[in-house]
Amino acid sequence: MKDLKILQKMKQKKICGIIRKVTAAEAQEITGALINGGVSIIEVAFNTPNAAEIIAILKREYGDAVIIGAGTVLDTETARSAILAGADFILSPTLHIDVIRMCQKYNVLAVPGVFTPSEIIQAWEAGARIVKVFPAATLTPTFIKQVKGPLDQIEIMAVGGINEENAADFLHAGACCVGVGSDIAGLNLLHQGGASLVSKKAQQLVERIM
Repeated sequence: MKDLKILQKMKQKKICGIIRKVTAAEAQEITGALINGGVSIIEVAFNTPNAAEIIAILKREYGDAVIIGAGTVLDTETARSAILAGADFILSPTLHIDVIRMCQKYNVLAVPGVFTPSEIIQAWEAGARIVKVFPAATLTPTFIKQVKGPLDQIEIMAVGGINEENAADFLHAGACCVGVGSDIAGLNLLHQGGASLVSKKAQQLVERIM
């Protein structure tokens, strides 16, 4: 099943680069640089202008070399538009049961945002195969470790405040993968040092967590 295959890739690669508020050309440049640095799972946040179009462009440009997700998905209409554009997975900052169900209709992996054990269970019971603890840095790696005690059957992605300094801590605590934004995929890096700096930051993070 497609959603299970995407989940396995996320668990294997462990890092998702988050692209936000960029142009299509900038998204292409950052994505290519991330791939060169060893990060091949990318999220395009939907508070980015023309996000669906950018997802479609990245899928055409990079094909099987990259897994593209849609982030900041707040409703079923946005989820469907992202899926039709080619998104391999759908991330939300909050728990939205109808978005999970929309993803299930298309056999696309849903990654709902959660903040409490009760929300984690609600997402699981609604069919989510993985949840996104957000904002993770606020809760700390200890939260992940404690939640995985009784709920070890549920995969957890840590997002929000994740960087080179703490990514490994969240993974060691039990998260199966992490989402990282400005530290490896920020537009500021592209402006400061071009694609080579993005690739360097991505590679440093990959080396640090392995």
